[in-house]
Amino acid sequence: MRKDKALKAAVCLASLGLLLSINSQTARAEGRYSAEQGVAGITYSLDNYYTSVPMEEAEAAEKALSAILNEEILSPYKNLGVSKADNYVNIRKEPTTESEVVGKLYRGAATDILEWLDGDWVKIQSGDVEGYIASNYLAIGKDAEAMFDEYATKYATVLTTTLNVRKEQSTESKIITQIPDGETYVVVKEYEEWVEILLGSGENSNDNYTGFVKKEDGSTPLVKIDIEFNFAISIEEEKAREKAERERKEKLEEEERRKAEEAARKAEEERKAEEERKAAAKKQNASKKETSSSSSSSESKPTKSSSDVASLQQEIVTYALKFIGNPYVWGGESLTKGADCSGFVQSIYRDFGYKIDRTSREQAVGAGRKVSINERQPGDLIFYTNGSGTVNHVALYIGNDRIVHAANKRQGIITSRYNYRNVYRVRRVVN
Repeated sequence: MRKDKALKAAVCLASLGLLLSINSQTARAEGRYSAEQGVAGITYSLDNYYTSVPMEEAEAAEKALSAILNEEILSPYKNLGVSKADNYVNIRKEPTTESEVVGKLYRGAATDILEWLDGDWVKIQSGDVEGYIASNYLAIGKDAEAMFDEYATKYATVLTTTLNVRKEQSTESKIITQIPDGETYVVVKEYEEWVEILLGSGENSNDNYTGFVKKEDGSTPLVKIDIEFNFAISIEEEKAREKAERERKEKLEEEERRKAEEAARKAEEERKAEEERKAAAKKQNASKKETSSSSSSSESKPTKSSSDVASLQQEIVTYALKFIGNPYVWGGESLTKGADCSGFVQSIYRDFGYKIDRTSREQAVGAGRKVSINERQPGDLIFYTNGSGTVNHVALYIGNDRIVHAANKRQGIITSRYNYRNVYRVRRVVN
């Protein structure tokens, strides 16, 4: 049953119950009410009720009904609250500002409401933290629902083999890509019959690349919608997280520096070796008094054996996976502080001594050599296009049908199925 139908039924039943509780004799005098009459029938009864009782009693009944509709029925978050603090509100062990702080409820974080206390305090349970906060920092009912739309994250998981993603909310609209069973996408906005999902962030602008998928095909669901809330964090957990994150970033930054120094050292060694080779060739040519253009013009790197290539490709993949969880930053090239999709793969390969172009559109043409999708290997670059066919995203293939990529601002650097969007091209940098 769809949510709107369920709410209509709930409104009808609750309103009918309210009327009966207000004045049972008046309700009986109006006769029987069928379920089909719904809110319209109850409205007619209310009109009759208002004309048969004093005005102040009618106003009280109207306020009571409005409260039920707004808080108890129309909001699915009746027993949930959300922090509306500017940054965070302290969760205390006891309902007093003098009590010990046991956790923090950041703005937009959800909590179960356990008990309302006198003196403007609320007992809550959020995540693993239980305690008390001042009630004026807590949004409830419809106010909480509005904040969840902003701060909670909805995900759509595909429930069918292949699902069409369209440009607009219509089965007649253009199909911009197709997505596979089991893959999960961030929901930008949920509509009655459609869901707008996030496919990526535009590389040439800071705008999101989105599309629309249908929720159901008749009675068969095509996607499953899940909601992910943020919860409170204890003081101990916050300190531990901050320390672990600080140490993780320091370690990654040190490894990034080491990789860059190693790449620079190798490049310098190759430059010197090339100079020595050219000097030796020139000396040999001079001694023979002849010129061999073919022996002096080649600047290619020595070819690697297949085992060396496979080993290096796996090393590149292992290195790239260390940066999962780091942020997406449009125009960024830092593996720790933030990168966009092409900046991410460029920086990964740069740390192994390879120079590739900056944007995904350029990389799709000039990075390494083109291979077929069926020949894909760990370390290959996989490219994707937008609805108009322009390359706008690149990812690093890691094997087992998965990629690592700087996906978008909401998710940062993550792993996905390689065919989470239609694949446009595959290129191999390591040869």
